[in-house]
Amino acid sequence: MTSATDIVVYFAHLAIEQSIINRALRDAVRNLDRVNFRDLHELYPDFFIDTLTEQAVMRDADLIVFQHPVYWYAAPAIFKHFLDTVLVRGFAYGPEGRALHGKDFLLAASTGAPAKEYGPGGIHHYAFGDLIRPIEQTARFCGMNFLPPLVLHGGHSLSRDVIDAHAVRYRRLLENYRPGKTA
Repeated sequence: MTSATDIVVYFAHLAIEQSIINRALRDAVRNLDRVNFRDLHELYPDFFIDTLTEQAVMRDADLIVFQHPVYWYAAPAIFKHFLDTVLVRGFAYGPEGRALHGKDFLLAASTGAPAKEYGPGGIHHYAFGDLIRPIEQTARFCGMNFLPPLVLHGGHSLSRDVIDAHAVRYRRLLENYRPGKTA
């Protein structure tokens, strides 16, 4: 039996008031009963992350989601700081660090360029999967199951209908999530 809030969504966007995609995705999932939605910029505008609180939140979750736009091939800076502050030895890795073992991890990301631009013939040269290897490896190093990412490419040129359909897909994915089942 899953708990009432067995999913935690960690969200970050540097200018959410200007976002169409991440605002739609945020609004699609933040009020789901089983989701603990945590906007890192709202919670920690000063970047002083409450390590013990976030470790407790992660400990209680079956699915950990990082939702953000991709800026310069990476997540917003607060995610890196979150990883450095929360996923410490003895909690997330090391001999005593097994708190995240067996949990599922999902990256819900958006990019400005179309998918075809990620690869040898595109402007970004590398496949998108190659560019997110550090986050995949972080999840795996902490013993989590890295689920196939939910990525919306081409954000600068998408219609509102495409964005809304993706938001519905994201919501359904979280609504239908069951621990131990592939997303």
